[in-house]
Amino acid sequence: MAFRRSTTRGFSRTSRLLSDQIRKAGESRGFAVSRLLTHWEEIAGADIAAIARPVKVGYGRSSFGATLTVLTNGANAPMLEMQKERLREKVNAVYGYNAISKVWITQTAPTGFSDGQVEFTHAPKVQKLAPVDPQDQAEAAQAAKGVENDDLRAALERLGRNVLTKKKTERKRYE
Repeated sequence: MAFRRSTTRGFSRTSRLLSDQIRKAGESRGFAVSRLLTHWEEIAGADIAAIARPVKVGYGRSSFGATLTVLTNGANAPMLEMQKERLREKVNAVYGYNAISKVWITQTAPTGFSDGQVEFTHAPKVQKLAPVDPQDQAEAAQAAKGVENDDLRAALERLGRNVLTKKKTERKRYE
């Protein structure tokens, strides 16, 4: 019988370390299956996940099934309203039975309380372009002058301008 060495060298997966905390936080809001929170985009689909997120699963006293509360902003609420039944079916597929009987949509403003912050995706980074020096433009065009293909020549000119501009900014930084 051969002894198998551990490949983790004493480290554990983050999912294993945080699974108890995620489960407790999810159960406090009614999420018996934490996968609904952690894999929301896979469950709901990219189109719904971009405009909404789950907030709470509430269980009524006399009713059968639970109510899933979904948070969205006011502009997307009508779109989500039309997709409620499809969303309910997808969530029930995760539970494995008809656990969710209703989907409740809560609207909020773009800023507000902790649950009301509806930034569902990260904003793309905006890069500021530095003004192009005419001398750099001419030097880059001269370097790419012999290339016959227009697309390749334009790409080489852009590359040359970027290299020349970067060299100037680095020189200014150290002066």
